[in-house]
Parts: sequence; C-alpha cells; structure tokens
Amino acid sequence: MNTAVRRSDRRKPGIIRLFFRSMLLLGILGISGMLAAICFAFLLKPPPIQVEQSTVFYGADHSVIGEHHNGQQRYWEDLENMSPYLVQAAIAIEDREFYEHNGFDLSRIASAVATNIKTLSKSQGASTITQQYARNLFLTHEKTWSRKLEEAFYALRLEVHYEKEEILEGYLNTIYFGHGAYGIEAASRLYFNKSVDSLSLAEASLLAGVPKGPAYYSPFSYPERAKERQKLVLASMEDTGMITTQEREQAENAELSLQPPGQLADDRTGPYFQDYIEQLLERKYDIDPQLLEKGGLRIYTTMDPELQKKAEKWVRLEIPKDSELQSALVAMDPQSGDVRALVGGKSYEESTFNRVINASRSPGSALKPFLYYAALEDGFTPLTSFRSQPTEFKVGENNNVYAPGNYGEIYADDFIPMYEALAVSDNIFAVKTHLYLGPEALVETTKQAGITAELSPIPSLALGTQNVKVMDLAAGYLPFANGGKKAEPRFIQKIVDAEGNVLLDTEPETKQVFDPQKTYVVTDMMQGVFDVSMDSYTSVTGRSVAHLIDRPLAGKSGSTDFDSWMVGFSPQLVTSVWVGYDDNREMNHSQEGQISKRIWAQFMEEGLEDELKLAFSPPDNIVKVDIDPETGLLASEECGASRTVAFETGTQPQRSCTEEIEKEESSGAGSPENQKEDELPEQEEKFFDRLKRWIQP
Repeated sequence: MNTAVRRSDRRKPGIIRLFFRSMLLLGILGISGMLAAICFAFLLKPPPIQVEQSTVFYGADHSVIGEHHNGQQRYWEDLENMSPYLVQAAIAIEDREFYEHNGFDLSRIASAVATNIKTLSKSQGASTITQQYARNLFLTHEKTWSRKLEEAFYALRLEVHYEKEEILEGYLNTIYFGHGAYGIEAASRLYFNKSVDSLSLAEASLLAGVPKGPAYYSPFSYPERAKERQKLVLASMEDTGMITTQEREQAENAELSLQPPGQLADDRTGPYFQDYIEQLLERKYDIDPQLLEKGGLRIYTTMDPELQKKAEKWVRLEIPKDSELQSALVAMDPQSGDVRALVGGKSYEESTFNRVINASRSPGSALKPFLYYAALEDGFTPLTSFRSQPTEFKVGENNNVYAPGNYGEIYADDFIPMYEALAVSDNIFAVKTHLYLGPEALVETTKQAGITAELSPIPSLALGTQNVKVMDLAAGYLPFANGGKKAEPRFIQKIVDAEGNVLLDTEPETKQVFDPQKTYVVTDMMQGVFDVSMDSYTSVTGRSVAHLIDRPLAGKSGSTDFDSWMVGFSPQLVTSVWVGYDDNREMNHSQEGQISKRIWAQFMEEGLEDELKLAFSPPDNIVKVDIDPETGLLASEECGASRTVAFETGTQPQRSCTEEIEKEESSGAGSPENQKEDELPEQEEKFFDRLKRWIQP
C-alpha cells in the first residue's frame, strides 16, 4: 500500500514537467509561426491599396439603375489636412490602440473569442483600423475564422510595408459614410458642405460614428440615431483623454448645420429603394454594407425601372409643390411579393426618410377588407345585413360609451348588406361586425396576412385607429390579389461578387394563409368601391377616381383626421399609397383627401397600360348570381335593376325576388323596406347577444 503511494508521488513531477515542456514547445512554435508570417509578409510585395471597381445595381430587367463608384467620385485628402478632431474621433471609437499594435489587437481578439464562444455565435468583432482597411481592400465580409486569419495576415502586410499614418489616411479616405459618399472628404462635403480640414469637434464626432452602420446612422435619414452615436464617440474621446468633459458637453449641445440632401439627386433610379437595399444587406442577409466599398458587386434587384419612374411621376405631380404634405407609395407583384416600385417621399432631395419602410400611420377604413374576410369565416355572406344608424356601444367592464360615426354623419337608417357597407365604407356596420366576431378575430386575420404591427383588440380597430406601415399594408393585401397566399416582400434577387461568386440567391417566399373562395368573395366586394352604380344613401368611396379606371381593379380607401390611404390591386400589381404630414398635423380633407386616390388610380392605369386587362379569376366553388338589391333575393326583370354578386357555392340566395313580391301581395304585408324596419334580421339579433357576452365575459 505504501509502495503504491510513493510511486504515485514520483509520477507527479513527471506530469508537471511534461505540461511545461508542452507549453514551451507550443510557445516556440507560436513565436516561430509569427516570425515566419512577419518574414513572409515582408518578403511579399506591398499590397495594392487603390480601389478601382464599382458596385452596380440592376433592375428586374437587368438594366443598370445605380452605381457605387469607387474611383472618380472619391476625394483623397492627406492626413495632415484633416481636422485633428476627426482623426482623434476615428481612433477613439474604432481602435484606441492603433499606434501600439502591429495590425491586430490580441487582447481584443481574446475578448471577442470569449464572447463568441459564450454566445455560440460570431457576432462579436475585434477588428482594428488596419484589419478593417485590409478587409475593405482585399477580402469578403464573411464571418468565418478562415476569413479572420486572412484579414490578420493582410493587416500584417499593411503594417510591414506602410507607415501608421499611411494606413490611417487610406482608411479614412476609403471608408463608406452612406448615400454614395466614400471617404471623409466626400462625407464632409455631403453632410456639411465643407472640407474635412474645417470640421468642428461636433461635426467630426458625428461623422466618425456613421461608418458603424451607414444606412442605420445616416444623419439625413435617422438624425436621432446619428445623435446618439455621436454621444458615444464623444464619450470615447473623453475616456481616452483626447477632449475634456467641458468640450464633450459643448459638442453634444452644439447646433449642427446639416446640409439639405439636395446634392443626393443623382442618376440613381429609385434612391429610396436603393438605400433600403443597403440596410437589407446587413440586417436581413448579414452582408456587411462595407462590402459595397470594395466594389465589384452586382446586385440584381426586383425593381421595374419604368414602373418606378411612373410611381415617382404621379407622386410628384399630385403633391402640391409648395405644400409640406408628404406621400409614400409601394407597388408589389402579388404572386411573388417582389417589390416593383417604391417612393419613400415626395422628394428624395428634400428628405431621405423612407416613409414606406419606417413611417407607421393609422390606416383607417383600409383595414376593413381583413374584417370582412374574418366575417366570411364566421358564416357571413355578402348579403349579411346590419342597420346603419347612429349607435352608441357600451364596451368594457365599466360600460364605457363608444360612439363612432359615418363620414359626414350620413347613415342609411336601414339595413344594408355587407357588400354595400364595404363599397361605401359604413363605419357602424364595420364596428357591429367587429364586435359580433369578437375583436381578436380581426387581429388574428391581419397577422395571417403578414401585417407585423402589434394591433390591440379594441372596438375602434375596425376603423383602423392603430398604426401600420405602408409596406406592411401592401403586403397584407397580397392574399386578396393572389388567391390567399401570403408573400414576403422581396427586394433582392441575387448578389454576385467581382469573381463571379454568388453571395446571395433568393427565391419568393409564399404560403397559403387564406381560403381561396372567401378571398375571392372579398375581392369581388372590393371592386364595388369603384362602381358608381352602387351609390345609394351615400357615394362609393372610389367615386372621385372611377372615371380614371379602365380595367378590373379592387381596393379600399382609408382616412383619419391625419392620414389618407388608397390600397388596391389588379391581378398583376398591388399598390399602397399614403398621404399625410410628417408631424401628424390634421389634413384638410376637402382639398387633400382625394390625393392618395388620384396617385393610386393614375399610377395603376399607366403602370399597367402595356399589360392585359385581366379580370379576377374565380376559384372553384364560386358562383356569381344576379341579386335584387331591394330584397337581397335572386333578381328578376319584374323587380328592376340588379347587381351581380359572388358567393361561395351553397351560400347564395335560393328564392327569387318575385316570390317575395307575391308573398307580400297575398298576405297584404307592407313593402320590403317596411318589413326590414319591422323585423330584426337574425344577424342583428346575434350581434346584440354576442356584444353582451363580450362586455360581460
């Protein structure tokens, strides 16, 4: 027993010696490897540091719609001519140890590796200024360990062959600052209309923060984000002793005289569209936007250049020039979800803020088609009736009174069918339907369609009182145009690098979410929005533009005190148009309320002028029958004018209007109108029953 213990004790020094010898050997190999890498980097010729290629954007027809030029549109400034504030800000926020390391910072790399192992990702970077410069010049932006090793080696080559000042100068002259500005001189002229040598501390710190995310921190598009980033840069400068606390506070509070982005008017087709492409590269596809700077990319988009020009044209012509009124338009292919045209505002030169992507506004009655689809799922038909009259609803546990009204306080004071309620946008009918179904039904239907806004199940949701985005609402209408399929908006088809490698290749993403028959019935009802023959106690909401329409179109308008919408489609194109003020002031609807409809109607007609005038194709199990509007029964010549309405097979009326007339004559009953007044339809009775249950669960 004692012998065993003594032998074990004798083995311990051997294990310890083996461990230290192994560590020594690894250290020798590591140092030898580093020396070999340094020698190899020194023996190789200096790497070229000029960028000569351009990144090209193509439309869906493969025509060039824009370029990121890497050469003739650059300005190269010597480091000694740059504002010292700019140089200090760049070092403080990007690489505090720039003058101490040899191309890569081992402590930062170790910290990043530890973070990535902990989070099981490669999200944490540790690139020095030299590494960033090397990556932009020579490499892709894949987040792989092999690319990181290449990056470190190229950084070493740069450090061996170039002085620190040359590397920093090259970095600042080639880094991307957004909106086509490559290099700090181009950025200084773009944002402040001055040369880089005269930048103040406030201006320099603002610009130094932009390269982290040129699309995300653009002072033009997102001034609040840019300001927050500037504060971070100034704090870093203070931490490193480059500026005092007083200088930081003065710079944070300094007024910045940003130039109006008029100089951004260039040869690009669809600048709002192309700006959003840059955001998608990083946010959705994890492709670093700095890769644009390297050049040589070919980005194939979904834009139809001719359609884009027509969209811009009608926004420009219909929005008064001397007005602060704004507009946004997006047009999509209903089958694929491809975005064919996008106008983020009335003038990119005045404002680069993309209202299609970033503005959230109340859609008003443009949300009603989703409500009536949910109603069809609950057993409604186009003939289901509610009474249109001033109504007070007691809702919630405290029986709060909700009293919506129709536009202009115009009511039928009678029962109206659902297809008519949609065409004239009767609010009382919509709220009754909403409460009858239960408010969650509308919320769930919008989610199914692809609307991502967090909507609350409140009574006023039926009237579109909660905000959605222009893009979201357009995408939500796709199922009505394509037979019930949700489709993800697609902007990019393919990206190819300078060597011909395909970096990204996308396919349309679609999913059946709505029943084709019910979808078609809603679409059929939405065509009534432009049918002036349906004018009754009030006009159909599309009356003002009906004369501009010369093909089958379906849609729905929407309005609030602050917004005006028109969303609609043909079998080939879905378009969403919003008009309003950025500061959410009230609109003058008597003068401005029809602008969104005019933009939409004229764009749809001109945009589709070379396309076939296709009717909406009904799926199986759909029947179209002529209805007598007075009785809601099958039409007959004896009953007068009729209207053709689409139904799911089996839900259409079975009796003729003549049978109703004969019944009344034989029984001596009053007219059909009086009978509707005297007898409460079954649906109305059910409505009050459900409303009571909703108020008192």
